[in-house]
Amino acid sequence: MSLVADTSRPVDAVTAAGKAHTDSAAAFVPDKSRAERTASFDVADFPVPRGREEEWRFTPVKKLRGLLEPGATGRLEWDTFLPEGVTVSTIPSSEARELGALPPQDRAAVVAADVEKVTLVDIPAEAELTEPVRIRLIGDDATQPIHEHIVVRAGHHCRATVLFAHRGSAQYAQLVSVLTGDASDITVVASQRWEDDAIHLAQHDALVGRDATYRHISLTLGGKIVRLNANVRYAGPGGDATLLGVYFADAGQHLEHRSFVDHNTPHCKSHVTYKGALQGASAHTVWIGDALIRAEAEGTDTYELNRNLILTDGARADSVPNLEIETGEIVGAGHASATGRFDDLQLFYLQSRGIPEDEAKRLVVRGFFADVIKQIPMADLRAEATAAIEHELATTAYAAAATSDSTTPEHTSKEN
Repeated sequence: MSLVADTSRPVDAVTAAGKAHTDSAAAFVPDKSRAERTASFDVADFPVPRGREEEWRFTPVKKLRGLLEPGATGRLEWDTFLPEGVTVSTIPSSEARELGALPPQDRAAVVAADVEKVTLVDIPAEAELTEPVRIRLIGDDATQPIHEHIVVRAGHHCRATVLFAHRGSAQYAQLVSVLTGDASDITVVASQRWEDDAIHLAQHDALVGRDATYRHISLTLGGKIVRLNANVRYAGPGGDATLLGVYFADAGQHLEHRSFVDHNTPHCKSHVTYKGALQGASAHTVWIGDALIRAEAEGTDTYELNRNLILTDGARADSVPNLEIETGEIVGAGHASATGRFDDLQLFYLQSRGIPEDEAKRLVVRGFFADVIKQIPMADLRAEATAAIEHELATTAYAAAATSDSTTPEHTSKEN
């Protein structure tokens, strides 16, 4: 028997005082098991979405047409730093599938996979990289769609960090397939600092090896529309996966993050934490967290968490955690989601010690993101993320909201 649960619990940094618009998990029950969702390399298996499908119901699909049709040509500019032993080459798409790349799970990802050549980033077995692999993907044209498939292959017992830094203007559909060897320790960081006209649809899949550790960190602080799916499946027992995300949406931005952890093997772990802030009219964020514990996945330990901080009126955060369990022989499973505004007690505490209101709010937001940002393995990227958030908080929209009279808002939170 399959149990589908939707639960959430409150957030320390937010309170019932704030006008937030959110769709809570309680309002949604999946139409079918995640195990039954389509996964295929055949474009014909994925009809062009109309926006009513569960996978696309939050996404502005009318603005994505060029990225949902195969046949796009071109390539982003690549700027790479490769530590000794790491190579970048191109291989036929058929070879990428033979290496074990997981089949795409939505229309955008399958058109990204429908390319003749795939870029392979190869990290040798037993490598201990002291410097990260840095790949800057730079666009200069937001009118022409680009499709790209990248495979990261990490050999057994290696330890490495790979950064994909997305910059500039582009219409970009991307599939990243990460294959981690047994007992490897791999971190993939995806930084989205696009210009305001960029559209980025991405699926980042990981096949986690036996006794391997995998971390995926998403930092989304730019772009008109960004939709990033981070998915995990296990190639053997003992795998440990952590998915982390930080996002900040301004007026007119749509930032969407989805995660799916498929516990298909016994004695594996997963932990998912995404945090977002929003400000400005029509700022919209979406987080969908799916975790599936199959009948054969005994000994699973999983948890997922999403928290959203609404800074101004007119912003909307949709948050839907889904947990599907097919066996009771597990270590633990849970999930949480909460959306709201500042905690007035925290602000009062800081202001009572002589800290001005604007600075107090910045401190609260900085603290809200701190536990995720500190897990970014690169000091320069941590500093960049912190500076970008500070810049967002200094915008006119936020400054105006900080001086306006507050009203009593709604707060959405359900507790497991």
